[in-house]
Amino acid sequence: MSTPDDDLPPPMQEPVGVPPPPASPPSRAAPVAPQHEALLAQLAGDFLRERRIERRWRTLFRLFWLVLAALLVYGLWQGRHMTPSATPHTALVEVRGEIAADSEASAELLLAALKDAFKDDAAQAVVLRINSPGGSPVQAGIVYDEIKRLRKQYDKPVYAVVEEMCASGAYYIAAAADEIYVDKASVVGSIGVLMDGFGFTGLMDKLGVERRLLTAGENKGMLDPFSPLVPKQRAYAQAMLDQIHQQFIAVVREGRGKRLKETPDTFSGLFWNGEQAVQLGLADHFGNLDYVAREVVKAEDVIDYTPKDNVAERLAKRFGAAIGAGAVKALRDIAPIR
Repeated sequence: MSTPDDDLPPPMQEPVGVPPPPASPPSRAAPVAPQHEALLAQLAGDFLRERRIERRWRTLFRLFWLVLAALLVYGLWQGRHMTPSATPHTALVEVRGEIAADSEASAELLLAALKDAFKDDAAQAVVLRINSPGGSPVQAGIVYDEIKRLRKQYDKPVYAVVEEMCASGAYYIAAAADEIYVDKASVVGSIGVLMDGFGFTGLMDKLGVERRLLTAGENKGMLDPFSPLVPKQRAYAQAMLDQIHQQFIAVVREGRGKRLKETPDTFSGLFWNGEQAVQLGLADHFGNLDYVAREVVKAEDVIDYTPKDNVAERLAKRFGAAIGAGAVKALRDIAPIR
């Protein structure tokens, strides 16, 4: 009778004469060469340095914006105009450059300065230092009328001091002063009105270009440079200029009074040097700002009331210009402007 052990398969036998396979050694990372370790350390150091520099720049930018915001707040709080002075002085208001609504010699800015100067009890007189070729008769007329009003209200003298030029609308303003001081070589006068432009009709005919202008109203396109000049419209524009010219003449006659020695050329638009202007009664004396403050006003200390951009406004303008330039550059990069 067979036993249970007899049914089991025979045990596995190792082949005779065959050596057992060698045992695999335990896995271990390959050693890093010394030069590789130095490279890794350098990369890590560079990375940390870049992060530190980045944090510093970020902090600096935050401080910059904080300082800029503080300057803006301070500038807006400080305002544009001079604060009254307690000591007797000569109040200065500059009239420089073109007289126009969007210029430094606009009626808005000059009126603000004049009001501050007249209101200051310590200001013994107001001096307009003028260096301007003129500009808008409307802006000049507004300033002239305000000077006359303030002179009457505060009973304070006003002097005009001419540097290089006081012509056209600038002389319109100067006529409101009690006296006008000039240099011998100053340019004074040009009491006239002009309206200029160009006409291109002949050139368009030569080039074969046709002007197509549609208007509702027969005079809507008058003085169009690409259309022939209509005599009726020319006469209308000339009449308007003559009327403004007469307003200018009336202002000069009112301001200069009997001092003015009229000649046929006085209101012709001619201009003269300072020496001739004194002879013709267009100016009174020779002198500069220091002379007038010292010898005429008797208050040598001069305080400038001319409105000037404060720190905040200058920074805002520069920042705005930089942003605008950046935007234009970005647009050009995207699609070149043609």
